Amino acid sequence: MSDVVVSNQRTIKKEVTLTGVGLHTGQEVKLTFKPAPENHGYAFCRVDLEGNPIIEADANYVVNTQRGTNLEKNGVSIQTSEHVLAACVGLEIDNLLIELDAPEPPIMDGSSKYFIEALEEAGILEQEVPREEYIVKDVISYTDEESGSEIIVMPSDEYQVTTMVDFGTKVLGTQNASLKHLSDFKNEIADARTFSFLHELEMLLEHGLIKGGDLNNAIVYVDKELSSDTMEKLKVAFGKDSIAIKPNGILDNLTLHYPNEAARHKLLDVIGDLALTGTRIRGKIIANKPGHFVNTQFAKKLSKIIKIEKRNKVPQFDLTKEPLMNINKIMEMLPHRSPFLLIDRILEMSDNHVVGLKNVTMNEPFFVGHFPGAPVMPGVLQVEAMAQTGGILALSTVPDPENYLTYFMKIDKVKFKQQVLPGDTLIFKLELITPIRRGICHMQGFAYANGKLVTEAELMAQIVKSK
Repeated sequence: MSDVVVSNQRTIKKEVTLTGVGLHTGQEVKLTFKPAPENHGYAFCRVDLEGNPIIEADANYVVNTQRGTNLEKNGVSIQTSEHVLAACVGLEIDNLLIELDAPEPPIMDGSSKYFIEALEEAGILEQEVPREEYIVKDVISYTDEESGSEIIVMPSDEYQVTTMVDFGTKVLGTQNASLKHLSDFKNEIADARTFSFLHELEMLLEHGLIKGGDLNNAIVYVDKELSSDTMEKLKVAFGKDSIAIKPNGILDNLTLHYPNEAARHKLLDVIGDLALTGTRIRGKIIANKPGHFVNTQFAKKLSKIIKIEKRNKVPQFDLTKEPLMNINKIMEMLPHRSPFLLIDRILEMSDNHVVGLKNVTMNEPFFVGHFPGAPVMPGVLQVEAMAQTGGILALSTVPDPENYLTYFMKIDKVKFKQQVLPGDTLIFKLELITPIRRGICHMQGFAYANGKLVTEAELMAQIVKSK
């Protein structure tokens, strides 16, 4: 597989607002897209509720997939999130805050088209931090035995999606749709509208579930005889004097954009639902009979796999190679000295990450008093060694590092996974969470030994002039 250039994260240049009605609630709703910082991802904010609660676009918050993908966190919900999220992914935007003054985004015309237009009007802004991407190396699948729906993802050079739909009806038949390049989403997929069957519509009308629906935002496939009673109900529901069936089996007042518009809309839904994994995917998705339940179950499975792999991803380094910095160069930059200088080498460094190494020997002074009968490297010293490695990256941003010191401001989310023993080689990898600004350095740190993650922590420090 060819290498793909790592691109930077993106948000929008300014906020932009749309108004409309929610499909199921019929409520007037205002939606505002707002720029968000690096590593923020997608999140919804309910500005109509006290405290403006935020619900992240996370598969673990999916509570219901009956009529769209519905999220809930701490009792606050967002309904039918998928069309909005599909537009965000389709324009390759990574970070957005989506404000709503109701539980449901406006349905607009039942597609992602109007969200795409609004986001393009706001303008795309490239950010400073590289985009994280999950590179698929093995086939991962999820099957819903009850419906026969299945989704798989396989290795590919870029994110691709193919959907195959078969509802067992003559009017719709079997349809396929494919997206080979995400850049084609806007022109080939975004305007594919939502659809339902007449038998579903009757049930939804009876239960009062499509208050915001009219014939302009849902294609209705007539899969059964249209009784005069149903005809009258539809006229009232949609405020029409007359309703008829077109020769292609859909209710009138709508013309299909594509013969396979249903399959294209299902593809749009897959992209929106898989946004809930929280990570860009480099792989080919094949979805057979997709629906919100199978999509979001697959998103949960993928999200879990991504988290585990990320946590256990042990960087591979050639320890026989000449290091980027040996102990003498480290001492030129850091003020620490034995017994408190806790790193031996710097293996690599870029603008946003650094990798250091420490050989843990039985001669370490802390082993004398720290469980001398069963020596274990103290966790606090592992975090200190991690911070010293990060200090090299922080100090490399100033022209005269020997005149600066780095001080801790905060240590957060510390986890100790394995013991570190004499004879272990510790590898520290630190990555900037946000760019260094005003001397504030915020990093995610990982420590590895024996092919395993041993410690992780978020560190915040300040670079201060010492002289």
